[in-house]
Amino acid sequence: VLEARIQQLQSDVLVEVKHSEVQFVRTPPSERGGPGVRGIRSTARDSGVAAKEMQDSKKGDAERPSLRTNPSRWMEKLKKERWTKSRKLQQKDKESEPEHRTGKSFKTISGTQPAPRATTGGSKGVRAGSSRDQKQVLSGGRPPSGGEGDSRETELVAVEDRNADSQLGMCSYLEACIFSGDVQRAHSCLLYHHRNLSRRKVLPINAYNIMMRVWAKKGSLNQIGFLFVMLEEAGLKPNLSSYCAALECMGRHGSCSPRVINRCLQQLEEEGLSVQDVFRDCVFREDEREMVLRAMQVVQPDFQPSLDTEARICSSPLVQDFYIKRDEAHYPKMGFSLAELRARFEQQLAMEQADTITIDSVEASKPVTEHMAKMRELLGLLRTQWHPVLLQAFRDSKLVLANNGQKSWKMNLYPYLCLLEEHEYVDIMLQSLVRLQPNGESLLILAKELGNKVYNKYCIRTKARSLMLDKITTIYNRYAELLAEDTESSKHLPRERWAELEAGLNSGPSLPCDDTQWPHILVVQVGAHLVDLMVREVKVHSNILAPAQEKKLIPVLYHMYTFRSNRQVGFIKPHPILMHILSEAMETKLTFDSYVMPMLCPPVPWTSPKFGTYILTPTKLMRSVDGAVQHSQLLEKCPQEDLHAVLDSLNQLGNCAWKINQPLLDIIISIFNAKGSEKLDVPPPVSEAPQSPRFNPREPSLSLAEKAFLKREVAKCRKKQAEMHSLRMDALYKLSIANHVRDQVFWFPHNMDFRGRTYPCPPYFNHLGSDVTRAILLFAEGKPLGRHGLDWLKIHLVNLTGLKKSSSLAERLQYANSIMDDILDSADNPLTGKQWWTEVDEPWQALSCCMEIANASRSPNHTQYISHFPVHQARHYAALGRDVIGATSVNLVPCKVPQDVYSGVAQQVEEFRSRDAEKGLKIAQVLDGFINRKVVKQTVMTVVYGVTRYGGRLQIEKRLREIEDFPKEYVWDASHYLVHQVFSSLKEMFTGTREIQDWLTESARLISKSGRSVEWVTPLGLPIVQPYHRTKNTVLKSSMQHVNLQVSYDASERPDTVKQKNAFPPNFIHSLDSTHMMLTALHCYSAGLTFVSVHDCFWTHAVTVDIMNKVNG
Repeated sequence: VLEARIQQLQSDVLVEVKHSEVQFVRTPPSERGGPGVRGIRSTARDSGVAAKEMQDSKKGDAERPSLRTNPSRWMEKLKKERWTKSRKLQQKDKESEPEHRTGKSFKTISGTQPAPRATTGGSKGVRAGSSRDQKQVLSGGRPPSGGEGDSRETELVAVEDRNADSQLGMCSYLEACIFSGDVQRAHSCLLYHHRNLSRRKVLPINAYNIMMRVWAKKGSLNQIGFLFVMLEEAGLKPNLSSYCAALECMGRHGSCSPRVINRCLQQLEEEGLSVQDVFRDCVFREDEREMVLRAMQVVQPDFQPSLDTEARICSSPLVQDFYIKRDEAHYPKMGFSLAELRARFEQQLAMEQADTITIDSVEASKPVTEHMAKMRELLGLLRTQWHPVLLQAFRDSKLVLANNGQKSWKMNLYPYLCLLEEHEYVDIMLQSLVRLQPNGESLLILAKELGNKVYNKYCIRTKARSLMLDKITTIYNRYAELLAEDTESSKHLPRERWAELEAGLNSGPSLPCDDTQWPHILVVQVGAHLVDLMVREVKVHSNILAPAQEKKLIPVLYHMYTFRSNRQVGFIKPHPILMHILSEAMETKLTFDSYVMPMLCPPVPWTSPKFGTYILTPTKLMRSVDGAVQHSQLLEKCPQEDLHAVLDSLNQLGNCAWKINQPLLDIIISIFNAKGSEKLDVPPPVSEAPQSPRFNPREPSLSLAEKAFLKREVAKCRKKQAEMHSLRMDALYKLSIANHVRDQVFWFPHNMDFRGRTYPCPPYFNHLGSDVTRAILLFAEGKPLGRHGLDWLKIHLVNLTGLKKSSSLAERLQYANSIMDDILDSADNPLTGKQWWTEVDEPWQALSCCMEIANASRSPNHTQYISHFPVHQARHYAALGRDVIGATSVNLVPCKVPQDVYSGVAQQVEEFRSRDAEKGLKIAQVLDGFINRKVVKQTVMTVVYGVTRYGGRLQIEKRLREIEDFPKEYVWDASHYLVHQVFSSLKEMFTGTREIQDWLTESARLISKSGRSVEWVTPLGLPIVQPYHRTKNTVLKSSMQHVNLQVSYDASERPDTVKQKNAFPPNFIHSLDSTHMMLTALHCYSAGLTFVSVHDCFWTHAVTVDIMNKVNG
């Protein structure tokens, strides 16, 4: 206890020291000609309506919160101490020549030399040159060259990094208060934290700007002036948003004095900024842009913001020709008229505005039994009972939080519970209730899911309120002209066309919004509050399924604890009564969030890291761990033109239109509803799971060994049941979504992970899914097969079988022709014929291909047959290491016969095995006849990405267990033996690969040891940083339990050396894979091809495979 108290006192002292370091910004003396921060404060007195405002503020302080924040004695003492220290430093500098000083100690800037005035104008060079010295300009002097200014800036950034989550939480709280109309609460919170020096560290400049925007809307120039004074006290410098709010406020005054506006503009220029910067870089909401322009035109009647029309090209040399040489480009059009695209946009907009969508479940096609109807009626009755109970409990909890926050500076969850309609929170809770697994879900995961739902709905409301929707609709209707087939062709890329239209519509709100992203701990906190209400209030009668039993109310959800990896984890488990009702009811409706569904119109193109894809739903350009912000910060610092190639490739992938293979979908649904098929990857229902053995642990006739065995069997059965339920629900969601859009054309918007790998945004149903999902997807646009298209379909079918991996393309085509009877039989009688297709590696894709081949071969002229079928064409370590043998085995160099590295490794491992078997090694003899490509494939694939021998052994063990004839008692020994042989084989085959992997690992180790995260830039200019830092524990206190959040993304913590070095080789290679794919996507778009990818597997029409191969080569 004493140690904890000592640490607390030490941290308190550290806070004060850091504040003394931060508060170095001072007001420029008036004799230098600048009004300084007080210039803004005095504008309230100079404006035409100032007197009335002052009278109003005296009359009714209760109506408007006071913002009087006189400098504290602590500030006066600090200024005096800084002045004394500066005089001592000056005296010391006179006695000896100034030296370059480095270090982390705070150094006061000398105030004797006059500061040069910042030049006006809006050129980038001026801003860049002055931004570093803006702090010195404000404080009245310039530091000696060297590390003094840098060390101070570094310390300021370090303080901000350490408090990043707290600062995000503060901004989120203020925005939530303002959105819900509780300005008084937001103001009091800001004022309390500002006056409390130990809490002021959580107030970034954005927190003050948020309040400035509020007062600007009210036209209160006095309040704006006081906030500028508070910035001075906090040692913060007003930024563009601060001046934007001040000018907006002046613009709302019908009689604001020109002298007041000129004083503000003069101060803006002294900061090295310009009014053009305000219009170019600030994010406007509602009519803010017009108000700022009105203020400017009071002093400069002819003023108009300049448009940045200069075309900037990505600096990567890999794409120079793509952007410059467009004369021969043939950008594709979509097969829809302009009117159709606009109608589709309206459908998508309506779906996103509704937030959720309810669709029919594929289980609805089952015949309804009397028992099923009874269970559905019972479930509906329970919902009608739970809804008012939860609604009242939610209102009561809001009332308690509102009363607890009577000291309105105290932050709690109350504002976040006022963002949506009350019934929407209840709907979120009830939807999550019916999706729980039988074995329950961890409190952390469930809380995060509910919190994210609230945040997404709040973001959609924010966009709708800021008048963005009208602007997006106007631009999209014009943008659709670029894509429609009944309009003229253009040499503009989608991003360029949207940016051009947005710049031309230079009014209204900005499209990239600047809403604060909720910190991870806040999302969990909001969700945990809703989970707590569910656990406490949702109840059911214990005899609802057995009326003869005693009647009493019991909770539907239970909060319990379990252990995972020796850690105690809070768990929410549903009562068996609820799970029985849900399983027996087999509901015919499923409700999803709108972003889960594919888009019904072409996505909004990515134009910046903050804008793209959905119309209203918030989407990140770069996926990251919840709470990590370093990726978005890196993207914001990157020159925007260097991201153009990445954004354009994502837009190309998202613009590919899809449709459903209806005959195949019907076959899959019939098998799904007929208890599934594990062999065909259609999950069976949980009712088919093995039943847990029943026994009494206190039974004296059972020995300890028997009890232990039975407990293991029970745990194994429960695990199997949970896995089957998860797989069944995943398949249900995918098939139901596919069935819902079976008659429509749809699109998958794309974003990427932090390595640059691209992914479709809809999480359940997309072309990156399983064999089942890929099989039911077709290109919406059809193209004639041409002369070689049918041959490519046949070769593609052989590739899907997993056979003939080492055969040439001609041999594969010959093999396909030899099995045409099986192909046609599979197409005609998929479930009643010989079922050849069920024995291959990818059965459903193979069946889909069989159907396409059958239709094409039976057409009058197969070259004119319109095919919608995507044909797939499938490594950079070998190229990096100039490893000829490795490159040959992965088809990086031309070969007469396609190479298969997995078969090569399996063959070499078999040679090692036979040699050991001859020596009498028992396990080598047991493995005779069981080593094949499938057994070693996953391990070979992941070894170069850093998988360990332990992980490789588990992979091989799983493959061996799938072989029915393999003796299960030898699985462990066999997997241990094989993983050793696979690693040895790869070491011999890929010498250069291993060397380059070791070099990358060692480089990452040294970088992370120095205290830096590993960062690099891809050949396309995408900046990448690895978010692996030492884990710190953050405790979230909720009424249910204290949740321990393990945060590994905090950039203020030292890098995790082990994770940094182990992850760098695979992450680096993935980034090169992605670069290659993006380049291919851009050039295919330029050539007019349909192109999508599954990482390093490229899809296109059969007729354009040859063209894509040339582009890819």
